[in-house]
Amino acid sequence: MSLFLSYIRENWADLFVFLGQHIAMVAIGLAAALIVGVPLGMISARSRRMSAVILTVANIIQVFPTLALLVLLMIVFGLGSQTVVIGLFLYSLLPIIRNTYVGLTQVNPNVLEAGRGVGMSPLQMMVKVRLPLALPFILTGIRVAAVIAIGVATIAPMVGGNGLGREIYSGINMDNPARLYAGAIPAALLALLADFLLGRLQRAGTLTK
Repeated sequence: MSLFLSYIRENWADLFVFLGQHIAMVAIGLAAALIVGVPLGMISARSRRMSAVILTVANIIQVFPTLALLVLLMIVFGLGSQTVVIGLFLYSLLPIIRNTYVGLTQVNPNVLEAGRGVGMSPLQMMVKVRLPLALPFILTGIRVAAVIAIGVATIAPMVGGNGLGREIYSGINMDNPARLYAGAIPAALLALLADFLLGRLQRAGTLTK
């Protein structure tokens, strides 16, 4: 423990940079997945045929081994954090698509009928009724995707990326437990913090539903 604390004191500036890089990769990948995943979830909710195709493809991506997917992406996009961000984007799609789809399909039919009764167009129904009611489900998807992405980002150094994973792999290669923990513990705390904050946001969305 003393070695770990000493390492933190001596290298806190570098660790702070690695933490910022880690958060940036996760945030960009997650934002891209949100921009793409919510519309795909909306399409899935409107068409059973399209939902089968979209959810199947997203499931295949999700079960693909992480390192294997990143290596394939590295062949196409080269070494660097951009390859990691694309991988995080792909891994974040399924929770967001699936939860958007579930949330939209679970909306009470009586509420939809009331919306049609007051003359709402399909677009108005989606924006003003269906999406707000599906928001807690969507936030759950974002919460799951964020935790997954933070974990996946720790293997970024394997494909030339940055972030806290650099400390983890340096600690393993140099047989330096203090350095390993200096990367692993902040990554774990970041995942817990993201889960807590998004959980609070999800509960707030449920209460205002």
